Amino acid sequence: MKYRLTIVVPVYNEEDNLLRVEKAFLSYFEQAKAASKVLFVNDGSKDSSQQLIEAICERNAAFEFIAFKENCGLSAAIKAGFDQADTELVGYIDSDLQTTPDDFNVLLEHIDDNELVTGVRADRKDSFVKNMSSKIANGIRRSFPHDGMDDTGCPLKIIRTDYAKRIPMFKGLHRFLPAMILLQKGRIKQVPVRHFPRTAGEAKFGVWNRLLGPLMDCFAYLWMKKKYIRYEIRTTNRG
Repeated sequence: MKYRLTIVVPVYNEEDNLLRVEKAFLSYFEQAKAASKVLFVNDGSKDSSQQLIEAICERNAAFEFIAFKENCGLSAAIKAGFDQADTELVGYIDSDLQTTPDDFNVLLEHIDDNELVTGVRADRKDSFVKNMSSKIANGIRRSFPHDGMDDTGCPLKIIRTDYAKRIPMFKGLHRFLPAMILLQKGRIKQVPVRHFPRTAGEAKFGVWNRLLGPLMDCFAYLWMKKKYIRYEIRTTNRG
């Protein structure tokens, strides 16, 4: 099968969720608007995630994986997925299934006219503290890149792979993917998607790294924006 979309699924100690991930994607594949496959990126899990990933990939041709030698963080896992993608489009979803693969179809409706389409979590099902810290973090982040995104942390995105591969990733830059597409003069769009409570496993981000982390990352983004190299070739004699 010729796939159009590679969906990157970062994994860190998610043994309680992976069989649910498999089931959710098998359901999505049956009604996907673009031929899709999954790329697990095991970010140095210390539980049985790797064994489960290998078993899932063994019984399903549309599932692939890479595994890090050690834990490198979410941004590194996303970058590795982008680097390994061999399809026209690359997507991203968290393995906690607080967003659903089915909503990739919602994003796919808009990708032909954009270089990045991201979800906006409607009616979030998180705790009051988590919701408030995320709102504050999003407010801080929006004041820096001015990209018009309301929920850049939403773990449901589709990007044209050639644009994704040109993103100069650093730790924390997963919060600025729309802004980095704008730096490439790409078009971005946000659309509402569903959100669900976490039912298994443990959250990897707390109040501290939801607030201080994004603030520090904003300054890193400003440095990156100032130093970012962008050029367009007017003409060439190369074949």
